[in-house]
Amino acid sequence: MERYFGTVVRGIRTPIVKEGDNLSDIVFDSVVKAVESQNIKLVDKDVVAITESLLARAQGNYVSTDNIAQDVREKFDGEIGLVFPILSRNRFSTLLRGIAKSGRKLHILLSYPSDEVGNHLMDEKALYDKHINPYSDVLEESDYRKLFGEEVKHEFTGIDYVSLYKEIAPNSEIHFSNDPKAILKYTKDVLVCSIHTRELVKQELKDSGANLVYGLDDIMNESIDGSGYNSEYGLLGSNLSDEETVKLFPRDAQPFVEELQKKFNEYSGNNIEVMVYGDGAFKDPVGKIWELADPVVSPGHTKGLIGTPNELKIKYIADTELKGLSGEEASEAMREKINNKDANLVGKNETLGTTPRRLTDLLGSLCDLTSGSGDKGTPVILIQGYFDNYATK
Repeated sequence: MERYFGTVVRGIRTPIVKEGDNLSDIVFDSVVKAVESQNIKLVDKDVVAITESLLARAQGNYVSTDNIAQDVREKFDGEIGLVFPILSRNRFSTLLRGIAKSGRKLHILLSYPSDEVGNHLMDEKALYDKHINPYSDVLEESDYRKLFGEEVKHEFTGIDYVSLYKEIAPNSEIHFSNDPKAILKYTKDVLVCSIHTRELVKQELKDSGANLVYGLDDIMNESIDGSGYNSEYGLLGSNLSDEETVKLFPRDAQPFVEELQKKFNEYSGNNIEVMVYGDGAFKDPVGKIWELADPVVSPGHTKGLIGTPNELKIKYIADTELKGLSGEEASEAMREKINNKDANLVGKNETLGTTPRRLTDLLGSLCDLTSGSGDKGTPVILIQGYFDNYATK
């Protein structure tokens, strides 16, 4: 039978999940109710994806600013340099509140013109017009205000992040540089706050004479007084819960997806893939924000989601090998080529223009865009047909 649909993505509504809930049962029941209500059959290689916040909430994986302050006090005795935190009320403001509660004087080093994930402190053209070299120039807060004004608001949030961070941490000085080693002028004890560059930044600082070097992944990687924790990522991937509490990235995502896969496989008689997803990995070309503020897109996924796509580029083949064919003849030739493609197409011309990203990153972006970040109420995503192609009947 001819196939007229390719990939189909559906957001699945669930009850409000609370700490201690059996999330595996909730997700399974929600998906089964949804598909049975529409007479949808789960088939081989369907994907069920669950947002990381649902798992963390069910685990009760929360920490308070007091927990953070205690951990920071135990690791640092004197002034602390915070290197490359992102500009975010959701992601960093509450962490800063906890770090400031430690009572240590803080030196906050912000990268410019934007943070690691694309939130801008100033327009890049303004740097050029003012003859500022972001690759070499170190600015103090007074320089920043003199050059860019007493109120510099983020385009989308309307927040002056320099003012916000100073309000949260009055025991701080703010500096601007893209060289992490610039912090060593102020203190030798450093907390690296970047996400994806953290290991390189840590190494640079250690090689340049830093005394203590920790990352956000080293804070709250153990429980304090019964608090939540994440042994692998610490505070990375956390989100604001309220002004004094953050929800951490979930723990034990791998056993969770494997348990859930067994339930779906037994129910459907097919192999269903399962993943936990966080932020998608994509960049907004207008806002310039790179969405990925989590340490990884997927902290847990079943083995069928490991790897990268092995796809031919239909457009390239249609314009080259099939240039002289038309109609059904071209379609049949394309199906034949897909059915006989090599198991590894890396480096082949037929792949020109395909996306060389991991399956979990691609699927995570698809899920994140589908579930949204507001009130859609669909924290579970069902993806069907993702592994099909033009030759699939």
